Amino acid sequence: MTENKEMIGYCGYNCHLCVARSEDPTVRQKLVDGWRKLFGHTTYTAENVKCDGCPSNGKVADTQCQARPCAKQKGLNSCAYCDDFPCEKLKPLIPRIFFATEEEYNLCMRQFDCKANLTKILAERGKTPFWLKQKSSGSKNPK
Repeated sequence: MTENKEMIGYCGYNCHLCVARSEDPTVRQKLVDGWRKLFGHTTYTAENVKCDGCPSNGKVADTQCQARPCAKQKGLNSCAYCDDFPCEKLKPLIPRIFFATEEEYNLCMRQFDCKANLTKILAERGKTPFWLKQKSSGSKNPK
């Protein structure tokens, strides 16, 4: 798996960052374990998660995705180019904020934008995870 060439899925997913493209089943199993823990995905295994990336003509892990075939049929490089964006096909794939009106965001969603608040408190307490400090400062992880 290489990260040299940016590969973005039709829904905006960063395929070029996804280790489902790895040839190493141990790495893919870590991905599966993480998705299970963080997102509740239960159908993936190290074998069936192997993916060449959504924009490729190869194997894709998400065989239930409706956005990919729709975008390909319409000849679009991204769902964001579609006049129907956002549509129901994208609901399981993209952040809910894309489906909200400004009023809905202000009334129902804005209060959940808590990353900055929690990160600030953790930093004040000296408990910010190393990887999060690196992401926040824009630095790369040391090798």
